[in-house]
Order: sequence, then C-alpha cells, then structure tokens
Amino acid sequence: MNSKIIVFLICLTLIAVSGFDTTFKPLFVFEKTPQGIFLSENGHPVFFYQKERKTPDGKFFFNNYLHPLFSLGGDTLTEEFPADHPHHRGIFWAWHQIYVNNQSIGDGWVRENISQDVIDLNTKINKGSAQLSLNILWKSSLFQDGRSFVKEHTTILVHQLKDDIRAIDFEIGLIALVTGVSIGGSNDEKGYGGFCARIKHSQALTFTSESGPVLSEIKQIKAGSWMDFSIPSGKQGEIDGLTILCHPTTPNYPAPWILRSYEASMQNIVFPGKERVELSMDKPTVLRYRLIIHKGSSLHLDMPKIQSEYEQTQP
Repeated sequence: MNSKIIVFLICLTLIAVSGFDTTFKPLFVFEKTPQGIFLSENGHPVFFYQKERKTPDGKFFFNNYLHPLFSLGGDTLTEEFPADHPHHRGIFWAWHQIYVNNQSIGDGWVRENISQDVIDLNTKINKGSAQLSLNILWKSSLFQDGRSFVKEHTTILVHQLKDDIRAIDFEIGLIALVTGVSIGGSNDEKGYGGFCARIKHSQALTFTSESGPVLSEIKQIKAGSWMDFSIPSGKQGEIDGLTILCHPTTPNYPAPWILRSYEASMQNIVFPGKERVELSMDKPTVLRYRLIIHKGSSLHLDMPKIQSEYEQTQP
C-alpha cells in the first residue's frame, strides 16, 4: 500500500479515536427570530435587527433599526424607547418631513401615519464578513390608501473583528415610486434627521472629531467627516467607543452633526437638514456610513487612516 495512503488512514483513525469535532463552524452566524434577526461573531453578540413592528406605547410602531448594538465586551451600547424620547431606537435612520407634491403625508421620525414594510430580508456570510440586505416599502395612511411611495434598499455589512476594531458599513438607498416625493429633517434651525445613534446615557460621554474634543450644542456642528462617542464601560478604567464615519459619496459630505451629551443622548449625522430634498424615481439617493466599534479612547486609534481606508471603499 502506498505510504501516503497509510499516513492518511492513520490520521483518520486518530481523529476518530480522539473524538475531534470536524464540523465547520462559520465565523458569523445569523439567527432568525419572530421579531427579526440576531448576528454573532465567534459566539459573541454583534447586533439585533428589528424587522417586525414594535411599540413602546401602543400608539406608534417602529421597525427597521438595530438594537441592541453590542460593544466588543458584550455590553449594550444603544437604548430603545427611552422614557425621555420613546421614539428613539438604537441605530436608526428617519425623517420628520415626508411630502408628496408639497403635501405632508406623515412623520417618519415618530412614525405618525408612516409605516415601513420589510418585504425582503436576505443574509450572506462572506469570507471575513456578514451581510444583511433589506428591501423596505414606505407607506402612509394619508397617501392613496396606503400605496407605497418609496422603496428603500439598505445593506448592512459587518467586517471581521480585527485589532479590537469592528467595522459595520451602512448603505441606505432611497428611490421614489411616485413623482414629487421629498424628505427633510425637523422644520427648525436644528434640522435633525437621517442616520442616528441613541447611545446609552452616561454623564461621562465624550465627543472627539478630526480637530480633537468637541462640546455638544443645540444647533448643528460642522466638525468633519467622523465623530467618536466614548463612554465608560462600567468596568473600572475601561472605555467603550463608537465612531460614525461618513463616506464622501454621501450627498452632503461632510455632513454636519447634532450632538447631545445629556440624558437624551441621540447623536445624528444630518441629512439633508431643514430644507427638503426630492427623491428621484430613476436614481436612488444613497447614504453611506461606517460604524467603528472599539475599546478605549479614540485618541489611541489612527482615525484619519481609518477614515481614509473607508473613503477608498467602493459602493
């Protein structure tokens, strides 16, 4: 008998005797539940996507957001339906002003007369990443008996944890299904709306941007293409960090920020602001952001390099 075959048979025998588990275990695992889908990496939680409608009060119903979003240590970074603002929900994207032909048809921020139906949810495990792809139809009880007026296609791409950094990419595409659809932020000087993070409250929450430490203000702040939010983890001397990066292909790059350091810690990278923008029926309006989940202060990270690497990624 050929010596190579003999060696191979010996190896198989040793594996059988030792009881070695030869079952392939993927790096990422998606788990579907009646409410949505949970993602883990190497057995550690990453996030939960809320697919089905959920209500804090029986009056308004919310879905299409991430909560919980987990730190690298497994702690929850986000809040859902806090008492001070029960319409805040983890990582979400929403707009106050939703119009068709200059007529308001609802408020997507608080989901008044607005609903979002997740018609497709697809998952994919790639080499070194996990992808969640979503198709969502926006509807309003005030528009043509609930006819769909916007189709949203959102992709959430989670990269493999590397050097104590987890990167999560969001690509949110909005295309009008009827003529005259426009969206905007709050109709005031703040103009808040777009991509948001309701981070768990801590009086020690700090902000850092390209130019260094930042103080929150009531109005919008122009602070560059990324913003870091760091809070004590609850373990002595340890810090959890979450950074939001904006891709240069996003229409209003570099977008302004709305920052909150008190209890209502909703952080927003603004799009488009108070003035509404019209959505095309031919070419989607695409917003691209990256979350960086990290340990320790952002001052210990090379954020300019991380932002530069993100800017080089293709849609």
